[in-house]
Formats: sequence, C-alpha cells, structure tokens
Amino acid sequence: MKTKQNETQLFRVNSHSKRKSDLKWHIIFIVVVILMLYPIVFAVSTSFKTLQEVYSNSFGVIPQNPTTAAYAGVLAKIPFLRITFNTFFVATLVTLFKLFTGILAAYSFVFFDYKGKKVVYFILICTIFIPFTVTMIPNFITVSQIGLKDNLLGVALPQMADATGIFLLRQHMRGIPRSLVEVAELENTPHLTRLRTIVIPMVKPAIFSIGIIFFVNSWNEYVWPLLILKSEKNYTLSLALQMFVSSEGGVDVPMAMATSVLTILLPLILYIFCQKFIIETFSQSGIKG
Repeated sequence: MKTKQNETQLFRVNSHSKRKSDLKWHIIFIVVVILMLYPIVFAVSTSFKTLQEVYSNSFGVIPQNPTTAAYAGVLAKIPFLRITFNTFFVATLVTLFKLFTGILAAYSFVFFDYKGKKVVYFILICTIFIPFTVTMIPNFITVSQIGLKDNLLGVALPQMADATGIFLLRQHMRGIPRSLVEVAELENTPHLTRLRTIVIPMVKPAIFSIGIIFFVNSWNEYVWPLLILKSEKNYTLSLALQMFVSSEGGVDVPMAMATSVLTILLPLILYIFCQKFIIETFSQSGIKG
C-alpha cells in the first residue's frame, strides 16, 4: 500500500515538473513568434496611419484614424502593375525551369545506373554550401557577355537549376516502389512516359510545395536583380521598394510601409495556403537516404 502511494506521489511530481517544463517552452515559443511577427504587424499598421500619427504614435499597433491614402499614393507614384508583372514573370520562369531541371536530374539519380553517379550527386550537393558571393561575379560576367544585362532573362538565367530542389525531389522519388517502374521497364515503356505517368503523379505534392518555395525565394530576391537591372521599367518589386524607401521613406513612412505590405502580400498568401505541403515536403525528405 505504501509502495503504491509512493508511486502515485512520484507520478504527480513528474507530471507537475512536465507541466512546468511545457509552460516554459510555450512561453519561449510565444516570445519568439511575437518577435518574428512584430515587423509585419508594424508594417501593416503603419501603412494605414497618417504621417502625423506615425511620428506621434510610432509603436501603436492599431491606427487611430485608419486611411488607405498611402496605398493610393504608391499606385500613383510608381508603375506598380508593371513592376509586379516583372517580378511575377521572373519568379514564374525561374520556378518552372528549376522544377523541370530538378525533376529530370532527380529521376536520373534514382532510376538510372551509370558510372560515377554517386560522385556526380555528391558534387551537386556540395554546391548547396557554396555562398552566392562566390558565383555572383562569374554569373554577372557571363550574363553581360551574352547581352542579357538589364534584361529580365538575365535575372532568371543563372537560377534555372537548383541543387536543393534536386535533393528534395530525389528523396521523394526514392519512396516510389521500384516494382512500378520495373513493370514499365519490362513493357519497354520510354523513360519520359514513365516519368509522366508514374513518377510525377506520385510526387506531385512535393513538386507543388517545392515550386512554391522556389517562387517565393525568387519573388523576394534583391541582390542579383540589383546587379543586372538598371532601367526602372525592368525593376522587380524588391528593387522598386528599395528605390522608393531611399527617396521617400524618410519623408513618407506610411507610403514606404504600404509598398512593403504590397510586396509581401502574394508570397504570404501562397505560404499560408500551402504551408501543409511545404512542411510535409521537408519532413519526409529524410525518410530515404
């Protein structure tokens, strides 16, 4: 009887300690989330404030007199639709080509057997750890020499293959039962047909989520477009935002924040609706080695 009471008491102590530990981690996570979300909340709130309220109530989250004047000013002062189209064009082109090259490369690494395959794959994965600053100058010289400087295609060209995408797609393709592909091989089905009818349908969620990641990364890119694009008519949103903040941000903060909100709106919406697929892609990428 005494032993049973001791076990009950020990269980209560452990449960209490576990609750305290969980509470501690919850508080830490809440603080981290607040710190990460505050810049976005600040930008959205400020974009609906007047200039006078910005200086009198800079850190207030809720605007006292909400107004959309800043958004109207942005649309009137910069060719927002043209710049958005430029950004969408580059992001879409980069995404489609990265997926195309990634699917073909991943398929070859999984379903082809050739000499040196592991070495080639190892070298490819090593490129993930090469900083952008190392390849920036060679890419800039190449793009300039082929006449694509100050051209949207010059922004997209060096980004049409991605080792991270190949790695993730390969991991998912390794989860496809070999028997399905072997049956198609026995029937002498061409590789492109196998890829289109068997492989792609089975990894479609991964392709979709990786495509979203590619699109958002390209949409938010700043340094490479800054090097290539010189004409304002070819600017992407990140360049237009920086240009506007440099010229207007110190004078009209609400308008600068309105530009920021419009810039992040599409990537944010895409991630909110597709976060389930994106999280599953990364969580399942380590199942097959």
